[in-house]
Amino acid sequence: MLFSLLLLWCAGTVFYVYRLRGNARYRSFSQYLRKSWPVFAPFNALLYLFTRPPARAAFSPADLYPQLALVEQYADAIRQEALALMANSQLVGANQQDPGYYDVGFRTFFKYGWRKFYLNWYGYEHQSAQRLCPVTLSVLRQIPQIRGAMFSMLPPHSELTLHSDPLACSLRYHFGLQVPNSPACFINVDGEARHWRDNEALIFDETYPHFVRNDTDQSRLILMCDIERPMYWPGRLFNACYSLLVKATVVPNTNEDKVGKASALFAKVAPLLAEGKVLKKSRPALYKTIKYSLNTSLLLLSLLMLHGFISLLTIWDWTWA
Repeated sequence: MLFSLLLLWCAGTVFYVYRLRGNARYRSFSQYLRKSWPVFAPFNALLYLFTRPPARAAFSPADLYPQLALVEQYADAIRQEALALMANSQLVGANQQDPGYYDVGFRTFFKYGWRKFYLNWYGYEHQSAQRLCPVTLSVLRQIPQIRGAMFSMLPPHSELTLHSDPLACSLRYHFGLQVPNSPACFINVDGEARHWRDNEALIFDETYPHFVRNDTDQSRLILMCDIERPMYWPGRLFNACYSLLVKATVVPNTNEDKVGKASALFAKVAPLLAEGKVLKKSRPALYKTIKYSLNTSLLLLSLLMLHGFISLLTIWDWTWA
């Protein structure tokens, strides 16, 4: 009975995210499958359910996080450290020799010229950032709502195509450091477009469909952070466990940094994915068989994880009854 209810929950949450949540829609279910990580919909929907109302829309007001005003206070110093990384070619991009090339969360962005430099990530503070960005880290340490942070650069005349981030553990914070200050350099989240301004912030839910365009002649340099999702209990309890998945995706900037288990695994699997693209062209039927087998396995694993969490809550309620 419980497993049947879980199957119904999974199907219902996938349908909800695909057809009912927000305003923007993917062109087809196939595009949704490729761009929106439906395997995580059953877990993300639990977080949506317990998210506080002011944070349920595509964009959230900055006054939800008054402590983030500290970033604006130290904006000049943070900007200088980010610009120094750019000037010294220390932002990680599409060079496969860089330790941070195999980034499971942002791997597809490199082909558009996007580059980044991690500062901290879900409990881990990068040693390279301690060495190169001490002021920025000192500011981040004073804001407990920040769970992960990086500098992010998007070059002129480039874009990040429509997608949704996989995990709803957090909201996304963008602070303009050196940006075009033009509507021609914008992010569109759930059908609503906003552009970056120097020394100003945007806060949005990155699990809504969104895309980015920079149609100007200037690069867009921002501080990008994952910030705590405002939630009720027991959603916060579930999110504490769920966030362990993100913690495993720590990506190094240099060899001195730690590599998360998921990132290490991705570095081994990525060459196989490249071979898969070749297989997709040469033997499409075999490629689809392998692809759907893997996706089905991931879905079953997700069901088992959800079943285990619900069972744990049941035991916990019985123990305290």
